[in-house]
Amino acid sequence: MTGRAAPFVVHGIIRPPGDKSISHRALIFAAIADGPSRVRGVLESADVQATAGALRAMGADIPALSDDFVVNGRGIASLHSPESALDCGNSGTTTRLMAGLVAGLAGRVARFEGDASLSRRPMRRIAAPLTDMGARIEFEGAEGHDGLPMRVHGMPLSAITFVNAHASAQVKGALILAGLASGSGVAVQEPQRSRDHTERMLLARGVQLTVTDDGVVLPPAQTLNAVDVVVPADPSSATFFAALAALADAGKLRIEQVCLNPTRTGALDVLRRMGARIAVDEERVVGGEPVGTLVVGPGVLTATAIGGAEIPRCIDELPMLACVAAMAVGETRITDAGELRVKESDRIRAMVENLRALGVEADELPDGMRIVGARRALSGHVVTHGDHRLAMAFGVLGALPGNAITIDDPGCVAVSYPTFWQDLAVAVAPSSERSVGRTPLVIAIDGPAASGKSSTAQWVAQLLQVHHVDSGAFYRAITLLALEAHPSPETWTAERVLAQAHRISWRLTERSVLPMIDGAVRDEEMRGSAVTRQVSRVAQMALVRQWVNDQVRAAGAATDVVVDGRDIGTAVFPTAALKVFLVADPWERARRRLIQRLGRRPNDAEIAEETEALVARDSLDAAQSAPARDAITIDTTIVTQEEQVERIVALAKATRDRLRGH
Repeated sequence: MTGRAAPFVVHGIIRPPGDKSISHRALIFAAIADGPSRVRGVLESADVQATAGALRAMGADIPALSDDFVVNGRGIASLHSPESALDCGNSGTTTRLMAGLVAGLAGRVARFEGDASLSRRPMRRIAAPLTDMGARIEFEGAEGHDGLPMRVHGMPLSAITFVNAHASAQVKGALILAGLASGSGVAVQEPQRSRDHTERMLLARGVQLTVTDDGVVLPPAQTLNAVDVVVPADPSSATFFAALAALADAGKLRIEQVCLNPTRTGALDVLRRMGARIAVDEERVVGGEPVGTLVVGPGVLTATAIGGAEIPRCIDELPMLACVAAMAVGETRITDAGELRVKESDRIRAMVENLRALGVEADELPDGMRIVGARRALSGHVVTHGDHRLAMAFGVLGALPGNAITIDDPGCVAVSYPTFWQDLAVAVAPSSERSVGRTPLVIAIDGPAASGKSSTAQWVAQLLQVHHVDSGAFYRAITLLALEAHPSPETWTAERVLAQAHRISWRLTERSVLPMIDGAVRDEEMRGSAVTRQVSRVAQMALVRQWVNDQVRAAGAATDVVVDGRDIGTAVFPTAALKVFLVADPWERARRRLIQRLGRRPNDAEIAEETEALVARDSLDAAQSAPARDAITIDTTIVTQEEQVERIVALAKATRDRLRGH
């Protein structure tokens, strides 16, 4: 590629998170089975959290999601109507599968809500066949609107034979769940075989299914056994790193424990056809699903045609394949993919607009796109529309040396791959044999209370023209949601607080990383007195601190940042390129804090009282406030803030030049 100073080499081992499709179904089937089911490797993403929350609201015993937990299933009949609307966030899978389940539970009713993106996505594709079975489904809003909010009334259902014009695992899954809940028979026929995770998991639980190449038949009156589940790595998530390795100049990536279900491996077939070197190691069957380790290396990439029967096998990976096509030689055409227009965004339009913004020749087709690729440097700004697949696809392009790509909403990857930016940084981390300068610059500023961390960090970020991350804002966001969900703070546990975490995302503003709640900015409420009184309670919870640290690390892996807060240079960013620890005499810190709080010059008695409080807090915070061994300590007692900012900026510029080989 034009502009590369050295070959782009990848190597290392990536373990993508658990498969999203399997994770949703593992929770639902465990909840409606009779008995305990151990679940390991589940995806702890916003979408899967939405399914867990919906099941809990209907009475299911779903513990806080982790890498290993047990669901005590009490049977389908134990589920009840939720007391409030089911918040599906951005998850179409949650909405459609849970709607099918509710539809089959006579006497239950649930209102489904979602974010702005999900509310625009069509639900009539499930509403029509469920209504034919006897369910009652009501759409709110303008006439003709078939998205959320939606109210589903469970009714006694009749058997159905449904011939779907399009292959859809979500429609198929919704009808099967309705049949299981109502005891009715269900037959679904499709033009091509869609994802069959539902069938595989139900067969493993003792359900009598007949599965053919073009459909599935569920006999009436079936029950589920409780079985343990190990969720393999998501092949859609794996595709981003397979594409990264294919786009490299040398090296290889090992992508471990990937689900290799043949209904999900279409993207790997396309990448092989384009010239990528992809081998499979350690192939085996786990819980009815084929699993293996992908070993992927670069090749000479050429254009291809993607369409027909392979589209359902790679529908979620098409944004990444389109980005690969932008770097391949020749014209790639994607057709028969009209489904892309009703995903989290209109992915056809969004992909074409963003590719053009980067300098790629691309055109929309009614059901796909045309992309003319070439090995050249790309630059520009990507608008994701909150779509996680777009953010990750262009994130891979942005990782290539010579490209200069910014992404408006990198935090939206939490929907399916919360650690994507960290894993990407590892895969392209510079070494003596690789190009330098691709790892984002992290400047970590720590220090005791009232040492001026936050205001200094904001000023430094502004002068360096990078983003500022205020870790405290994430604590305030989760505290606000905890107050809204559970007004009595004395009842809070880390699990109850974190049950709301899936509603929090973050995006890049011009100079900061801003936490969002349900896609909206609620900064004034986050800074209110009610949150201020309780935020320290939340910050003391180890699991909450871990969650906040994960958000901050993700931001630091996505872009150059200045980060302030406790443990920043030790626990959160132990390998930060520059660590600064601010100290000051307790009297001076107390004086500064009082001026900020009171808006006037304090007297000596007031300063003395505040100093005593700060010293007591320093004693409690001693473990967290300790500087990293490689931190540069700056005593701010007798220097102005302008002088300390100038020192940090000079250090940061020297560090940045060193890392980028200047």
